[in-house]
Amino acid sequence: MTRISTRQGHKAVVLAAVRQAAARQWLLGVAVLLSALMALAWSAAVQARPTPDSFADLVEGLLPTVVNIQTRQTIEGGQAEQFEEFFKEFFERRGEGAPPPQQRRRGSSLGSGFVIDPSGFIVTNHHVIADADEVEVVFADGTKLEATVVGSDKDTDLALLKVEADRALPSTEWGDSDQTRIGDWVVAIGNPFGLGGTVTAGIVSARQRDINAGRYDNFIQTDAAINKGNSGGPMFNLDGQVVGVNTAIFSPSGGSVGIGFATPSSMAKNIIAQLRDSGEVRRGWLGVRIQNVTDELAEGLRLDRPRGALVAAVTEGGPAEAAGIKQGDVILEFDGRPVTEMRRLPAMVAETGVGATVDVKIWRRSKEETVKVEIGELQAEQLASAPADQSPQQVDPDEMESLGLALGKITPELRARFELDEDTKGVVITEVEEGGSGAEKGLRPGDVIVEVDQEEVQTPAEVVEKVEKAKSEGYRVVTLLVFRQGDFQWVAVRIDQS
Repeated sequence: MTRISTRQGHKAVVLAAVRQAAARQWLLGVAVLLSALMALAWSAAVQARPTPDSFADLVEGLLPTVVNIQTRQTIEGGQAEQFEEFFKEFFERRGEGAPPPQQRRRGSSLGSGFVIDPSGFIVTNHHVIADADEVEVVFADGTKLEATVVGSDKDTDLALLKVEADRALPSTEWGDSDQTRIGDWVVAIGNPFGLGGTVTAGIVSARQRDINAGRYDNFIQTDAAINKGNSGGPMFNLDGQVVGVNTAIFSPSGGSVGIGFATPSSMAKNIIAQLRDSGEVRRGWLGVRIQNVTDELAEGLRLDRPRGALVAAVTEGGPAEAAGIKQGDVILEFDGRPVTEMRRLPAMVAETGVGATVDVKIWRRSKEETVKVEIGELQAEQLASAPADQSPQQVDPDEMESLGLALGKITPELRARFELDEDTKGVVITEVEEGGSGAEKGLRPGDVIVEVDQEEVQTPAEVVEKVEKAKSEGYRVVTLLVFRQGDFQWVAVRIDQS
Protein backbone atom coordinates (compact mmCIF):
# COMPACT_ATOMS: atom_id res chain seq x y z
CA MET A 1 0.00 0.00 0.00
CA THR A 2 1.33 3.42 -0.96
CA ARG A 3 1.19 6.08 1.69
CA ILE A 4 1.10 9.86 1.08
CA SER A 5 2.36 12.23 3.68
CA THR A 6 0.24 15.07 4.96
CA ARG A 7 2.46 17.58 3.14
CA GLN A 8 2.21 15.63 -0.11
CA GLY A 9 -1.54 15.26 0.26
CA HIS A 10 -1.98 18.99 0.81
CA LYS A 11 0.18 19.69 -2.24
CA ALA A 12 -1.91 17.31 -4.38
CA VAL A 13 -5.14 18.97 -3.27
CA VAL A 14 -3.74 22.41 -4.09
CA LEU A 15 -2.58 21.27 -7.53
CA ALA A 16 -5.99 19.72 -8.25
CA ALA A 17 -7.74 22.94 -7.25
CA VAL A 18 -5.44 24.97 -9.49
CA ARG A 19 -6.11 22.68 -12.41
CA GLN A 20 -9.89 22.90 -11.85
CA ALA A 21 -9.73 26.68 -11.65
CA ALA A 22 -7.68 26.83 -14.84
CA ALA A 23 -10.13 24.52 -16.57
CA ARG A 24 -13.07 26.68 -15.46
CA GLN A 25 -11.34 29.82 -16.70
CA TRP A 26 -10.59 28.15 -20.04
CA LEU A 27 -14.20 27.02 -20.43
CA LEU A 28 -15.42 30.48 -19.45
CA GLY A 29 -13.10 32.06 -22.00
CA VAL A 30 -14.36 29.73 -24.72
CA ALA A 31 -17.96 30.51 -23.79
CA VAL A 32 -17.30 34.26 -23.90
CA LEU A 33 -15.53 33.90 -27.24
CA LEU A 34 -18.40 31.86 -28.71
CA SER A 35 -20.95 34.38 -27.39
CA ALA A 36 -18.99 37.23 -28.95
CA LEU A 37 -18.76 35.43 -32.29
CA MET A 38 -22.50 34.67 -32.25
CA ALA A 39 -23.28 38.29 -31.39
CA LEU A 40 -21.09 39.51 -34.25
CA ALA A 41 -22.73 37.07 -36.65
CA TRP A 42 -26.21 38.16 -35.57
CA SER A 43 -25.24 41.80 -35.79
CA ALA A 44 -23.87 41.32 -39.30
CA ALA A 45 -27.05 39.52 -40.36
CA VAL A 46 -29.40 42.28 -39.23
CA GLN A 47 -27.23 45.36 -39.68
CA ALA A 48 -28.61 47.77 -42.23
CA ARG A 49 -26.42 48.94 -45.05
CA PRO A 50 -24.22 51.89 -44.20
CA THR A 51 -25.15 55.30 -45.52
CA PRO A 52 -23.74 55.47 -49.06
CA ASP A 53 -21.18 58.17 -49.78
CA SER A 54 -23.13 58.95 -52.94
CA PHE A 55 -26.15 57.67 -54.86
CA ALA A 56 -24.58 58.75 -58.16
CA ASP A 57 -23.47 55.33 -59.38
CA LEU A 58 -26.87 53.83 -58.56
CA VAL A 59 -28.86 56.66 -60.12
CA GLU A 60 -26.77 56.78 -63.29
CA GLY A 61 -28.10 53.42 -64.39
CA LEU A 62 -31.68 54.07 -63.23
CA LEU A 63 -32.42 57.49 -64.75
CA PRO A 64 -32.88 56.14 -68.31
CA THR A 65 -35.57 53.72 -67.07
CA VAL A 66 -37.78 56.49 -65.69
CA VAL A 67 -40.09 58.44 -68.00
CA ASN A 68 -42.36 61.44 -67.94
CA ILE A 69 -46.02 60.91 -68.80
CA GLN A 70 -47.92 63.64 -70.63
CA THR A 71 -51.62 63.26 -71.35
CA ARG A 72 -54.21 65.28 -73.21
CA GLN A 73 -57.95 65.15 -72.97
CA THR A 74 -60.88 67.02 -74.46
CA ILE A 75 -62.81 69.32 -72.15
CA GLU A 76 -66.48 69.09 -72.99
CA GLY A 77 -69.90 69.86 -71.65
CA GLY A 78 -70.34 72.05 -68.57
CA GLN A 79 -66.62 72.44 -67.98
CA ALA A 80 -66.07 73.75 -71.52
CA GLU A 81 -68.96 76.18 -71.08
CA GLN A 82 -67.40 77.49 -67.87
CA PHE A 83 -64.11 78.16 -69.70
CA GLU A 84 -65.98 79.82 -72.57
CA GLU A 85 -67.90 82.12 -70.21
CA PHE A 86 -64.67 83.04 -68.38
CA PHE A 87 -62.82 83.97 -71.58
CA LYS A 88 -65.85 85.87 -72.90
CA GLU A 89 -65.89 88.10 -69.82
CA PHE A 90 -62.10 88.48 -70.02
CA PHE A 91 -62.15 89.68 -73.64
CA GLU A 92 -65.15 91.96 -73.08
CA ARG A 93 -63.45 93.66 -70.12
CA ARG A 94 -60.50 94.37 -72.42
CA GLY A 95 -62.85 95.79 -75.05
CA GLU A 96 -61.94 93.14 -77.60
CA GLY A 97 -65.38 91.60 -77.97
CA ALA A 98 -66.15 87.91 -77.81
CA PRO A 99 -63.30 85.41 -78.33
CA PRO A 100 -63.17 83.33 -81.49
CA PRO A 101 -65.11 80.07 -81.32
CA GLN A 102 -63.09 77.07 -80.16
CA GLN A 103 -64.04 73.68 -81.47
CA ARG A 104 -61.79 71.63 -79.20
CA ARG A 105 -60.26 72.49 -75.84
CA ARG A 106 -57.70 70.18 -74.26
CA GLY A 107 -56.41 69.71 -70.77
CA SER A 108 -53.08 68.08 -69.98
CA SER A 109 -51.57 66.36 -66.99
CA LEU A 110 -48.05 65.37 -66.05
CA GLY A 111 -46.91 62.29 -64.20
CA SER A 112 -44.14 59.73 -64.06
CA GLY A 113 -43.59 56.11 -64.96
CA PHE A 114 -40.90 53.50 -65.43
CA VAL A 115 -40.02 50.90 -68.02
CA ILE A 116 -40.50 47.42 -66.59
CA ASP A 117 -39.75 45.51 -69.80
CA PRO A 118 -37.31 46.43 -72.60
CA SER A 119 -40.01 45.66 -75.19
CA GLY A 120 -41.79 48.86 -74.15
CA PHE A 121 -44.10 48.13 -71.19
CA ILE A 122 -44.33 51.07 -68.79
CA VAL A 123 -45.89 51.26 -65.32
CA THR A 124 -47.63 54.38 -64.01
CA ASN A 125 -50.63 55.41 -61.89
CA HIS A 126 -54.24 55.02 -62.99
CA HIS A 127 -55.03 58.61 -62.04
CA VAL A 128 -52.21 59.89 -64.30
CA ILE A 129 -53.81 58.50 -67.47
CA ALA A 130 -57.49 58.37 -66.44
CA ASP A 131 -59.83 59.86 -69.09
CA ALA A 132 -56.89 60.70 -71.37
CA ASP A 133 -57.43 60.87 -75.13
CA GLU A 134 -53.71 60.78 -75.85
CA VAL A 135 -50.74 59.59 -73.83
CA GLU A 136 -47.17 60.57 -74.65
CA VAL A 137 -44.06 59.18 -72.97
CA VAL A 138 -40.92 61.30 -72.75
CA PHE A 139 -37.64 59.49 -72.08
CA ALA A 140 -34.55 60.80 -70.33
CA ASP A 141 -32.80 61.44 -73.66
CA GLY A 142 -35.71 63.53 -74.93
CA THR A 143 -37.27 60.84 -77.12
CA LYS A 144 -41.07 61.11 -77.30
CA LEU A 145 -43.32 58.15 -78.12
CA GLU A 146 -47.07 57.79 -78.24
CA ALA A 147 -48.34 55.15 -75.79
CA THR A 148 -51.41 52.97 -75.66
CA VAL A 149 -53.10 51.98 -72.41
CA VAL A 150 -52.85 48.21 -72.01
CA GLY A 151 -54.94 48.20 -68.86
CA SER A 152 -55.74 50.15 -65.75
CA ASP A 153 -56.87 49.32 -62.21
CA LYS A 154 -58.59 52.07 -60.25
CA ASP A 155 -58.67 50.13 -56.96
CA THR A 156 -54.88 50.02 -56.67
CA ASP A 157 -54.26 53.14 -58.80
CA LEU A 158 -52.02 51.26 -61.23
CA ALA A 159 -51.84 51.31 -65.03
CA LEU A 160 -49.76 49.68 -67.75
CA LEU A 161 -48.74 51.43 -70.98
CA LYS A 162 -47.07 50.15 -74.15
CA VAL A 163 -44.85 52.05 -76.56
CA GLU A 164 -43.36 50.83 -79.83
CA ALA A 165 -39.64 51.56 -80.08
CA ASP A 166 -37.05 50.59 -82.67
CA ARG A 167 -34.68 49.35 -79.97
CA ALA A 168 -34.68 47.60 -76.65
CA LEU A 169 -35.43 50.17 -73.95
CA PRO A 170 -33.48 50.56 -70.71
CA SER A 171 -35.60 48.85 -68.06
CA THR A 172 -35.67 48.07 -64.38
CA GLU A 173 -37.01 45.10 -62.42
CA TRP A 174 -39.25 44.44 -59.45
CA GLY A 175 -37.80 44.03 -55.98
CA ASP A 176 -39.37 42.33 -52.96
CA SER A 177 -41.12 44.95 -50.88
CA ASP A 178 -41.86 42.35 -48.19
CA GLN A 179 -38.13 42.35 -47.42
CA THR A 180 -38.02 46.14 -47.12
CA ARG A 181 -37.64 47.25 -43.53
CA ILE A 182 -38.47 50.47 -41.73
CA GLY A 183 -35.31 52.55 -41.86
CA ASP A 184 -34.03 51.18 -45.18
CA TRP A 185 -32.72 53.67 -47.74
CA VAL A 186 -34.88 54.27 -50.81
CA VAL A 187 -34.50 56.48 -53.89
CA ALA A 188 -37.41 58.11 -55.73
CA ILE A 189 -37.13 59.33 -59.32
CA GLY A 190 -39.88 61.24 -61.07
CA ASN A 191 -41.16 64.39 -62.68
CA PRO A 192 -42.15 66.78 -59.87
CA PHE A 193 -44.06 69.87 -61.01
CA GLY A 194 -43.17 69.01 -64.61
CA LEU A 195 -39.49 69.84 -64.08
CA GLY A 196 -38.22 66.59 -65.59
CA GLY A 197 -36.17 63.75 -64.14
CA THR A 198 -35.53 64.49 -60.46
CA VAL A 199 -33.88 62.26 -57.86
CA THR A 200 -34.63 62.29 -54.13
CA ALA A 201 -33.55 59.93 -51.36
CA GLY A 202 -34.84 59.04 -47.93
CA ILE A 203 -35.79 56.12 -45.77
CA VAL A 204 -38.81 53.89 -45.35
CA SER A 205 -40.74 55.61 -42.57
CA ALA A 206 -43.47 52.99 -42.13
CA ARG A 207 -45.08 49.99 -43.79
CA GLN A 208 -48.65 48.76 -44.29
CA ARG A 209 -50.12 52.25 -44.05
CA ASP A 210 -53.89 52.66 -44.41
CA ILE A 211 -54.64 56.15 -45.78
CA ASN A 212 -58.32 55.51 -46.57
CA ALA A 213 -57.67 55.48 -50.29
CA GLY A 214 -59.47 52.18 -50.83
CA ARG A 215 -60.12 48.67 -49.62
CA TYR A 216 -56.61 47.50 -50.53
CA ASP A 217 -54.61 50.16 -48.71
CA ASN A 218 -51.18 48.78 -47.81
CA PHE A 219 -48.77 51.61 -48.56
CA ILE A 220 -45.07 52.09 -47.92
CA GLN A 221 -44.47 55.48 -46.30
CA THR A 222 -41.27 57.38 -47.03
CA ASP A 223 -39.67 60.73 -46.25
CA ALA A 224 -38.00 60.86 -49.67
CA ALA A 225 -39.35 64.04 -51.28
CA ILE A 226 -42.37 63.21 -53.46
CA ASN A 227 -44.35 66.03 -55.05
CA LYS A 228 -47.03 66.57 -57.66
CA GLY A 229 -45.83 64.96 -60.84
CA ASN A 230 -44.02 62.13 -59.04
CA SER A 231 -47.18 60.00 -59.28
CA GLY A 232 -46.45 56.71 -61.02
CA GLY A 233 -42.71 56.99 -60.57
CA PRO A 234 -40.58 54.25 -59.00
CA MET A 235 -39.25 53.88 -55.50
CA PHE A 236 -35.93 52.01 -55.69
CA ASN A 237 -33.99 50.08 -53.07
CA LEU A 238 -30.19 50.23 -53.01
CA ASP A 239 -30.03 47.25 -55.38
CA GLY A 240 -31.74 49.36 -58.04
CA GLN A 241 -34.97 47.34 -57.86
CA VAL A 242 -38.47 48.81 -57.74
CA VAL A 243 -40.01 48.20 -54.31
CA GLY A 244 -42.85 50.70 -54.68
CA VAL A 245 -44.85 52.85 -57.10
CA ASN A 246 -45.14 56.42 -55.81
CA THR A 247 -48.83 57.17 -55.53
CA ALA A 248 -49.83 59.80 -52.98
CA ILE A 249 -48.57 62.42 -50.55
CA PHE A 250 -49.91 63.99 -47.40
CA SER A 251 -49.38 67.73 -47.59
CA PRO A 252 -51.31 70.72 -46.20
CA SER A 253 -49.26 72.97 -48.53
CA GLY A 254 -49.36 70.89 -51.72
CA GLY A 255 -45.61 70.25 -51.57
CA SER A 256 -43.55 67.57 -49.89
CA VAL A 257 -43.56 67.59 -46.09
CA GLY A 258 -41.79 64.25 -45.81
CA ILE A 259 -44.88 62.04 -45.92
CA GLY A 260 -45.19 60.17 -49.20
CA PHE A 261 -46.82 56.84 -50.01
CA ALA A 262 -46.01 54.11 -52.51
CA THR A 263 -47.87 50.98 -53.57
CA PRO A 264 -45.63 48.06 -52.56
CA SER A 265 -44.13 45.95 -55.32
CA SER A 266 -45.60 42.79 -53.77
CA MET A 267 -49.02 44.09 -54.79
CA ALA A 268 -48.08 46.04 -57.93
CA LYS A 269 -46.21 43.15 -59.54
CA ASN A 270 -49.28 40.91 -59.50
CA ILE A 271 -51.63 43.63 -60.76
CA ILE A 272 -49.31 44.64 -63.61
CA ALA A 273 -48.84 41.00 -64.66
CA GLN A 274 -52.61 40.57 -64.93
CA LEU A 275 -52.99 43.80 -66.90
CA ARG A 276 -50.30 42.64 -69.30
CA ASP A 277 -51.88 39.21 -69.76
CA SER A 278 -55.52 40.22 -70.16
CA GLY A 279 -55.88 43.98 -69.82
CA GLU A 280 -57.93 43.57 -66.65
CA VAL A 281 -57.63 42.39 -63.05
CA ARG A 282 -59.43 39.35 -61.65
CA ARG A 283 -59.58 39.35 -57.87
CA GLY A 284 -60.38 36.59 -55.47
CA TRP A 285 -63.71 36.74 -53.65
CA LEU A 286 -64.66 35.13 -50.35
CA GLY A 287 -68.25 36.33 -50.01
CA VAL A 288 -68.30 37.78 -46.50
CA ARG A 289 -68.78 41.17 -44.92
CA ILE A 290 -66.41 41.66 -42.03
CA GLN A 291 -65.74 44.01 -39.15
CA ASN A 292 -62.91 44.72 -36.76
CA VAL A 293 -62.49 42.73 -33.53
CA THR A 294 -62.36 45.24 -30.69
CA ASP A 295 -61.20 44.53 -27.15
CA GLU A 296 -64.76 44.11 -25.96
CA LEU A 297 -65.75 41.94 -28.92
CA ALA A 298 -62.73 39.73 -28.27
CA GLU A 299 -63.84 39.29 -24.69
CA GLY A 300 -67.41 38.58 -25.74
CA LEU A 301 -66.21 36.05 -28.33
CA ARG A 302 -63.91 34.46 -25.72
CA LEU A 303 -60.82 35.22 -27.79
CA ASP A 304 -57.47 35.61 -26.06
CA ARG A 305 -56.85 38.98 -27.68
CA PRO A 306 -58.26 41.23 -30.46
CA ARG A 307 -57.30 39.68 -33.79
CA GLY A 308 -58.76 38.39 -37.00
CA ALA A 309 -61.81 39.51 -38.97
CA LEU A 310 -65.31 39.03 -37.53
CA VAL A 311 -67.86 37.80 -40.07
CA ALA A 312 -70.90 40.11 -39.90
CA ALA A 313 -72.68 38.61 -42.93
CA VAL A 314 -72.22 35.78 -45.40
CA THR A 315 -73.23 36.24 -49.04
CA GLU A 316 -75.80 33.73 -50.15
CA GLY A 317 -74.34 31.35 -52.72
CA GLY A 318 -70.80 32.65 -52.19
CA PRO A 319 -67.59 30.70 -51.55
CA ALA A 320 -67.72 31.24 -47.77
CA GLU A 321 -71.24 29.86 -47.48
CA ALA A 322 -70.31 26.82 -49.56
CA ALA A 323 -67.38 26.18 -47.21
CA GLY A 324 -69.55 26.44 -44.10
CA ILE A 325 -68.36 29.81 -42.80
CA LYS A 326 -71.07 31.45 -40.68
CA GLN A 327 -72.01 34.77 -39.14
CA GLY A 328 -70.06 35.20 -35.93
CA ASP A 329 -67.01 33.25 -37.07
CA VAL A 330 -63.70 35.05 -36.67
CA ILE A 331 -61.26 34.44 -39.52
CA LEU A 332 -57.87 34.01 -37.84
CA GLU A 333 -55.76 32.74 -40.74
CA PHE A 334 -56.12 32.76 -44.50
CA ASP A 335 -54.04 30.42 -46.64
CA GLY A 336 -51.53 29.98 -43.82
CA ARG A 337 -51.12 33.70 -43.17
CA PRO A 338 -52.34 35.19 -39.87
CA VAL A 339 -55.03 37.86 -40.12
CA THR A 340 -53.61 40.25 -37.55
CA GLU A 341 -56.40 42.76 -38.13
CA MET A 342 -59.56 42.97 -40.16
CA ARG A 343 -58.30 45.22 -42.95
CA ARG A 344 -55.59 42.72 -43.94
CA LEU A 345 -58.09 40.10 -45.10
CA PRO A 346 -59.53 41.81 -48.23
CA ALA A 347 -56.05 42.19 -49.76
CA MET A 348 -55.15 38.59 -48.94
CA VAL A 349 -58.29 37.32 -50.63
CA ALA A 350 -57.99 39.67 -53.61
CA GLU A 351 -54.42 38.50 -54.32
CA THR A 352 -55.47 34.84 -54.32
CA GLY A 353 -56.08 33.22 -57.69
CA VAL A 354 -59.67 32.68 -58.73
CA GLY A 355 -60.51 28.99 -58.34
CA ALA A 356 -57.74 28.31 -55.82
CA THR A 357 -58.61 26.21 -52.75
CA VAL A 358 -57.17 27.54 -49.49
CA ASP A 359 -57.33 26.69 -45.80
CA VAL A 360 -59.15 29.21 -43.62
CA LYS A 361 -58.76 28.97 -39.85
CA ILE A 362 -61.77 30.30 -37.94
CA TRP A 363 -62.76 30.83 -34.31
CA ARG A 364 -66.23 29.45 -33.62
CA ARG A 365 -67.90 29.05 -30.25
CA SER A 366 -64.64 29.29 -28.31
CA LYS A 367 -62.58 26.88 -30.40
CA GLU A 368 -60.52 26.87 -33.60
CA GLU A 369 -61.63 25.08 -36.76
CA THR A 370 -60.18 24.93 -40.27
CA VAL A 371 -62.29 24.88 -43.43
CA LYS A 372 -61.31 24.68 -47.08
CA VAL A 373 -62.63 27.42 -49.37
CA GLU A 374 -62.59 27.54 -53.16
CA ILE A 375 -62.04 31.21 -53.99
CA GLY A 376 -64.51 32.82 -56.38
CA GLU A 377 -64.16 35.90 -58.56
CA LEU A 378 -64.92 39.26 -56.99
CA GLN A 379 -68.40 40.55 -57.77
CA ALA A 380 -71.10 42.68 -56.22
CA GLU A 381 -71.79 41.14 -52.85
CA GLN A 382 -75.27 40.77 -51.38
CA LEU A 383 -75.92 40.40 -47.68
CA ALA A 384 -77.57 37.21 -46.55
CA SER A 385 -80.82 37.53 -44.63
CA ALA A 386 -81.08 36.12 -41.13
CA PRO A 387 -82.72 32.65 -41.28
CA ALA A 388 -84.56 32.80 -37.99
CA ASP A 389 -88.16 31.65 -37.49
CA GLN A 390 -89.54 33.45 -34.48
CA SER A 391 -92.67 33.83 -32.39
CA PRO A 392 -91.64 36.80 -30.23
CA GLN A 393 -93.20 37.81 -26.97
CA GLN A 394 -93.34 41.09 -25.09
CA VAL A 395 -90.79 41.68 -22.33
CA ASP A 396 -91.08 44.40 -19.74
CA PRO A 397 -88.36 47.05 -19.91
CA ASP A 398 -87.04 46.28 -16.42
CA GLU A 399 -86.22 42.72 -17.51
CA MET A 400 -83.23 44.05 -19.51
CA GLU A 401 -81.78 46.47 -16.99
CA SER A 402 -78.39 44.78 -17.35
CA LEU A 403 -78.11 46.14 -20.91
CA GLY A 404 -80.30 49.22 -20.55
CA LEU A 405 -82.70 48.01 -23.26
CA ALA A 406 -86.39 47.30 -23.64
CA LEU A 407 -87.31 44.52 -26.06
CA GLY A 408 -90.48 43.55 -27.84
CA LYS A 409 -91.91 41.27 -30.44
CA ILE A 410 -92.18 42.45 -34.06
CA THR A 411 -95.87 43.23 -34.28
CA PRO A 412 -97.48 44.87 -37.31
CA GLU A 413 -97.57 48.09 -35.30
CA LEU A 414 -93.84 47.96 -34.46
CA ARG A 415 -93.01 46.90 -38.00
CA ALA A 416 -94.75 50.01 -39.30
CA ARG A 417 -93.33 52.22 -36.55
CA PHE A 418 -89.71 51.24 -37.22
CA GLU A 419 -90.17 50.68 -40.99
CA LEU A 420 -89.07 47.04 -40.81
CA ASP A 421 -89.34 44.87 -43.92
CA GLU A 422 -91.75 41.97 -43.93
CA ASP A 423 -88.91 39.44 -43.92
CA THR A 424 -87.07 41.05 -40.99
CA LYS A 425 -86.87 38.61 -38.10
CA GLY A 426 -85.45 38.94 -34.63
CA VAL A 427 -86.11 40.75 -31.38
CA VAL A 428 -86.72 44.47 -31.76
CA ILE A 429 -85.29 47.09 -29.41
CA THR A 430 -88.16 49.36 -28.40
CA GLU A 431 -86.39 51.62 -25.90
CA VAL A 432 -82.79 52.48 -25.01
CA GLU A 433 -81.97 53.75 -21.54
CA GLU A 434 -79.97 56.95 -21.60
CA GLY A 435 -76.49 56.31 -20.25
CA GLY A 436 -76.95 52.54 -20.30
CA SER A 437 -74.63 49.96 -21.84
CA GLY A 438 -76.70 49.73 -25.01
CA ALA A 439 -76.71 53.50 -25.48
CA GLU A 440 -72.93 53.60 -25.07
CA LYS A 441 -72.61 51.26 -28.07
CA GLY A 442 -74.97 53.25 -30.26
CA LEU A 443 -77.96 50.90 -30.09
CA ARG A 444 -81.26 52.61 -30.81
CA PRO A 445 -84.96 51.84 -31.04
CA GLY A 446 -85.75 49.89 -34.18
CA ASP A 447 -82.54 47.84 -34.11
CA VAL A 448 -83.21 44.11 -34.34
CA ILE A 449 -81.19 41.60 -32.29
CA VAL A 450 -80.68 38.44 -34.35
CA GLU A 451 -78.10 36.58 -32.22
CA VAL A 452 -76.70 36.72 -28.70
CA ASP A 453 -73.21 35.25 -28.25
CA GLN A 454 -73.49 33.57 -31.67
CA GLU A 455 -76.78 31.84 -30.85
CA GLU A 456 -80.02 32.73 -32.61
CA VAL A 457 -82.77 34.26 -30.53
CA GLN A 458 -86.41 33.87 -31.45
CA THR A 459 -88.01 35.63 -28.50
CA PRO A 460 -87.16 38.51 -26.19
CA ALA A 461 -87.15 36.01 -23.34
CA GLU A 462 -84.31 34.14 -25.03
CA VAL A 463 -82.28 37.35 -25.20
CA VAL A 464 -82.75 37.86 -21.47
CA GLU A 465 -81.91 34.23 -20.75
CA LYS A 466 -78.65 34.29 -22.68
CA VAL A 467 -77.56 37.60 -21.18
CA GLU A 468 -78.28 36.36 -17.66
CA LYS A 469 -76.41 33.12 -18.40
CA ALA A 470 -73.32 35.06 -19.48
CA LYS A 471 -73.64 37.21 -16.37
CA SER A 472 -73.88 34.18 -14.06
CA GLU A 473 -70.78 32.66 -15.68
CA GLY A 474 -68.77 35.77 -14.84
CA TYR A 475 -68.55 37.35 -18.30
CA ARG A 476 -68.55 41.13 -18.47
CA VAL A 477 -69.82 41.56 -22.05
CA VAL A 478 -72.12 39.81 -24.51
CA THR A 479 -72.00 40.02 -28.30
CA LEU A 480 -75.15 40.96 -30.18
CA LEU A 481 -75.69 40.51 -33.92
CA VAL A 482 -77.74 43.56 -34.77
CA PHE A 483 -79.70 44.18 -37.98
CA ARG A 484 -80.25 47.83 -38.89
CA GLN A 485 -81.62 49.19 -42.16
CA GLY A 486 -80.49 46.24 -44.28
CA ASP A 487 -77.10 45.84 -42.63
CA PHE A 488 -75.65 43.45 -40.02
CA GLN A 489 -73.17 44.43 -37.34
CA TRP A 490 -71.69 42.75 -34.27
CA VAL A 491 -71.83 44.84 -31.10
CA ALA A 492 -70.18 44.02 -27.77
CA VAL A 493 -72.31 45.34 -24.91
CA ARG A 494 -71.13 45.55 -21.32
CA ILE A 495 -73.30 43.70 -18.78
CA ASP A 496 -74.35 45.73 -15.76
CA GLN A 497 -73.28 43.57 -12.81
CA SER A 498 -75.40 45.41 -10.22
